[in-house]
Amino acid sequence: MANEPHSSSWSKLAIGPGEESDWKGKWIVHQEDMKTFSANSSLNVCSRWRKRRPLPLFRAKLSSKTLSTVTSNEEDPLVSGLLVVSGLGSFRASMDGVPLSTSGPIDPPFTDYSKRVMYRGFDVTDFLKNQKDSRDEIVGVVDRSHVIGITMGSGWWDHRPILTKSIVKFDLLPRGPTTVMAQLFLSTAKGKMHVVLPTQDGEDGDDMWQVSRGHIRESDLFTGEIVDLGIMIEMDGWDTIQSWTNAVDSSMLEPNRWIPPSLYETDQSLQYRWDAISVKSGAKSPEERSKTSDPKFFASPIGRLVPSEIPPLLPMERISPDEVHNLGSGRWLFDFGKAFSGMLHFDEGIPHPIVPDDYPRGHGFKAASENGDSFITVIYGESLEMSTGDINRVLVAGLGLHDGGPRHVSNPKGYTTDVPCFPPDHDGILSQRDVFVISKEKEISSRIARELFRQPHFTTHAFRFAEVCCTKDPPAGVHALLYRTAVPNWGSFSSSNVLLNGGYELVKNAMVSNMLSVQSDCPHREKLPYGGDLVANSPAALHFFDMSAFYKKTVLDWLDSQWDNGAYTETSMWQDLNDYAGIGRGAGETVWASAPPVLTVRYFQHYDDVDFLRISLPSHIRWLDFLNREFNAGMKEKGFANDLKGYQGDGSGLGDWLALRDRDTWLTHTAFYMASARAVAYISRELGDKDMQQKAFAKAEDIRSRISRLYLKNGKDTFDFPEGNSYATPGPEMSLFSRIVPGEKRCVVLKNYFKRSGSRWPGDEEKLFLQELKNKTYIHDMLEKGELIEEDDTYWMGWSQWQDILIYFIPSFLFLNSSSRQGFNEGIFGIRYSLKTLSDMGFHNIALRKASGFGFGTPEYMLRHNATSLWETWWRSEDLYSRNHPMLGALAEWMSSSVAGVALHPTTTGGRRVLFWPRFPKSAGMIQHASATQGTQIGDFAIAWRFENLPSDKSLYNAASVKIRIRFLIPPGGEAILRLPPPTSHRTKVWISRSDYFPDLLQVRYDAGLKCRQRRRRRLGFPFSWEYDRMKKEWFKFISGKAIGTPCDSFLFAVMPLDAQWSSHTEITKDIFEMKDKTIKTGMYEVIINNWQLEPEVEGGGRLGNIPEYFHKDFNPGPYCKDHDTFDWHINDATHII
Repeated sequence: MANEPHSSSWSKLAIGPGEESDWKGKWIVHQEDMKTFSANSSLNVCSRWRKRRPLPLFRAKLSSKTLSTVTSNEEDPLVSGLLVVSGLGSFRASMDGVPLSTSGPIDPPFTDYSKRVMYRGFDVTDFLKNQKDSRDEIVGVVDRSHVIGITMGSGWWDHRPILTKSIVKFDLLPRGPTTVMAQLFLSTAKGKMHVVLPTQDGEDGDDMWQVSRGHIRESDLFTGEIVDLGIMIEMDGWDTIQSWTNAVDSSMLEPNRWIPPSLYETDQSLQYRWDAISVKSGAKSPEERSKTSDPKFFASPIGRLVPSEIPPLLPMERISPDEVHNLGSGRWLFDFGKAFSGMLHFDEGIPHPIVPDDYPRGHGFKAASENGDSFITVIYGESLEMSTGDINRVLVAGLGLHDGGPRHVSNPKGYTTDVPCFPPDHDGILSQRDVFVISKEKEISSRIARELFRQPHFTTHAFRFAEVCCTKDPPAGVHALLYRTAVPNWGSFSSSNVLLNGGYELVKNAMVSNMLSVQSDCPHREKLPYGGDLVANSPAALHFFDMSAFYKKTVLDWLDSQWDNGAYTETSMWQDLNDYAGIGRGAGETVWASAPPVLTVRYFQHYDDVDFLRISLPSHIRWLDFLNREFNAGMKEKGFANDLKGYQGDGSGLGDWLALRDRDTWLTHTAFYMASARAVAYISRELGDKDMQQKAFAKAEDIRSRISRLYLKNGKDTFDFPEGNSYATPGPEMSLFSRIVPGEKRCVVLKNYFKRSGSRWPGDEEKLFLQELKNKTYIHDMLEKGELIEEDDTYWMGWSQWQDILIYFIPSFLFLNSSSRQGFNEGIFGIRYSLKTLSDMGFHNIALRKASGFGFGTPEYMLRHNATSLWETWWRSEDLYSRNHPMLGALAEWMSSSVAGVALHPTTTGGRRVLFWPRFPKSAGMIQHASATQGTQIGDFAIAWRFENLPSDKSLYNAASVKIRIRFLIPPGGEAILRLPPPTSHRTKVWISRSDYFPDLLQVRYDAGLKCRQRRRRRLGFPFSWEYDRMKKEWFKFISGKAIGTPCDSFLFAVMPLDAQWSSHTEITKDIFEMKDKTIKTGMYEVIINNWQLEPEVEGGGRLGNIPEYFHKDFNPGPYCKDHDTFDWHINDATHII
């Protein structure tokens, strides 16, 4: 976290009770809240939910009398106090008015709360041991009691019950009234343990708990928070002894009176709940359901309590606005320059509101207006509505619920009118918004609270832009706080190529936005953990962060959700979203449902946790048994013939999701069945279970052979289904990467891969863009670059497999290339397979061209439309698809592993060994330097390389002889395999040297980071954007440099000067020509490659064409094709498992 100066940290880790029997506390609730879950209630679900608002506050007094029983014995004094708390939905704990919780938006983390609920421990020793109080001397106070307070939010537990038309199926998640369990452990010097203040019901007295309605009228992860500032200040100090009052009779139900709590009550057993959703999923038949009577309370059962398994959500970055715009009517638009998850923070308190004649759409609050109260609203979003200039609320509409917005394209006007419990003030679009109410009746207290209140607590929003309404002047002191689960940063990447850097940042910003206790798909619309997304982008996440705790928790979530028949689900909490795409019996789509075993293997490769393998293997075996039992019949039911007769690559399933090509779903279903078998074999080997290892490996080989046989059956050597025409995705790249293609067919299949071509794109937004691009100079330029296709006097954007020649300039900064440029058509899985296959098998230049391509179907296309986080799709969407979605993010890990050249070795465990394999382009016009860091449990591995002695004439970047300097770092206890690409010239010489000492890297890394931030402030990144003139209804190009994509230099070239003393100079030219790997131990190293010959790039057949130079019958695909024996999958290879 060295490059994040505003990062928060948690100072202590406290672990409390380990067994259920250690808990003396009980789950407690507000008395009225429990009644709303009675089966006898005549109210509808929304009315019941409203009766549970405002949200409750809980508190308890630790009396001086109780405390003295522990502290009075001088021979056995108090040494520690540990408060353990859990609360559903979310909680924040305090003691004597001092906040204890560093987190809050989602605490406890999202799990299946009927199975597993996490708690946190707080060290309160200092509160209890510092008994002398300055008040004693001033007013003679002798009561040294303490008060514990717990503020509650709804979280994923008691959310607004929008149950129709919603993407998220809230009725399938466990839910109940907001509830708390807590107790305080007091430990003495002689080891005595006292448990005090366990949560319980009962009449008022010493050491009893109380509950009251609080100041939070509503908190919701999708619709935001409503805070009553008047109530807040009236209850100020509620969690201190000075404000303590005895509880009133429970019949005196004034909203903000303190009353005794009730116990959480339900007679719905876990078995009853589990049977109900199992039957609904198809994992059980109705006849298999247990014979039990219907419950009298439909609140969900609450699962076992476990210590928190992951770091909390913390404010990891404080972001100042880049710009503030006046939108009129007292509405102010803040632009924070990049997309992220979090909320606004008002440094000077909530601004003073004004009341406009008419509130702008989405900013009204009828309940306050009718009462004569004033209020401030904040609306959040990641982009602007092109026809109005204010925030595009449709793109970030929670649960996918909206009326289509101003254009009503994806949904008709009035679409949400009949949705029960839809917020009335959201004007048809379920919006990310917070409301702060200033009560007319409590004007003075509201004013004080307005000055003291800074931010909401139990919600997060995904945004780059925020509208604040309504104030006379722009609110002062407004910042944004970026929240995410506080896993450490591990990986980094930079290069001379602005487009690569920009793509890397798009992925990381999207990943950061979606780490809110689960790795979600998008941080506003669904917030759900999808298995397919994890399979696709977990390599990138494992590069960016230390995911050891996070991914362990992720797999445990899936184990909790595994059906009794062994099937895994699509999301880690079952949501019945795409079960039609699976093989039935409750199984999610095969790729998505295979996430748990695949992720377990990747986890072990990085973290070497054998105990976790033992925990997870039985569940993965049950999944494999399920597939062995159900897969063939399930595929037949889906219409797949055993010999694939009649199959055209369009079968049921999700496959290479959101690709621009047809999706070969039979291949992805079957390949991930194979991957599950490989995962079981791999894990069994690590645990010494030879019998299961052999069975699973045999099954994997059987599936691999079947795929290979069918996909070579047509004799074309394109590795396609029998009646295929080399169009569907994934193509041969997945089978090449995953070692499905037989070794002897490897090169011919690879050559035929280059026969694939692109196609034009008929997307609506792209058509509209071209219609409204009225300056014909732009059209001419795009035609010249090959970005547009003209057919029958109509212009089309096209998606490319391999693109045409382009000269692409970054003004005054960087000449990128005069060569062919490519793009993507692959979906979320094919991206990784395509890039890794090309780079690993001798065509890294083509992979570079794809990742740094231009126009439609590239990260550059997103950047030119002002993206700061990765989109959900390659195409532009103004009303449906998310613009903050890491699903397509596999390219980030490829950049660090292939462009810079550092990745975990395929056979390592615990990240102890890496593969340093930098791959250089043919032409220096594409890229001149690259660097990356890969964190591991033993320390950071790092590499940097650059071309030196480049000619001043850039036209010679295709033909010059240059020097390459490489530096790499191996931490203590680490080992690396050095692999360099074979030179093309026999004049090339290669030398390796080792530093005499291990340098102190802290200062030099800090200095390099500082220089990088200075460069970013100069906006040396992506150079332009397309902007929309709403008055003229036309697009125009705006030339203005951005921070995103800014190249930065590696600290490895600053740690020692170029003329520093190195020892052990060794020539390794012969080994490099013979493609021999070298094993390198701990240290700092430098490699010098002299006389490296640059070459022109191939041209290919245009944007929609292929690369005939590479599939010509006489073309030699290079040295990586020669050794067939290395092309089998080996059981200790975690990288190529799929």
